[in-house]
Amino acid sequence: MADKTPKESDARVATRIDPTKEGLSNEQLHFIRQVELEQWKKKTQKLRTRNVVTGLAIGALVLGIYGYTFYSVSQERIMDEIDEEAKQARLQGPKTGAN
Repeated sequence: MADKTPKESDARVATRIDPTKEGLSNEQLHFIRQVELEQWKKKTQKLRTRNVVTGLAIGALVLGIYGYTFYSVSQERIMDEIDEEAKQARLQGPKTGAN
C-alpha cells in the first residue's frame, strides 16, 4: 500500500507544510487559501455533475417502477373483467345437474 505521508525530498514542491507551525507571511497564507479554493471549486463541479447524473438515474428508475405498477394494475382490472364475464356466462348457461 502507498504511504500516506510523503518521503523527505529536496524539491520544494514535494514537501508538505503545516501553516500553523511554519512561519508564513500573510501573502503566502492568502495564496494557499486561493489555491485551496480553486481546487475545492474544481472538485465541487465534478461532484455536482455526478450528483445530477445519479439523481436522474434514480428518478428514471422510480418513474419506471411507478409506470410499470400502473400498467400491472390496469392488467389486473382486465383480468377481473374477464372473470366477471366468465361468471356471467356460467350463470346464463343451461342449467344441468352439474351446475
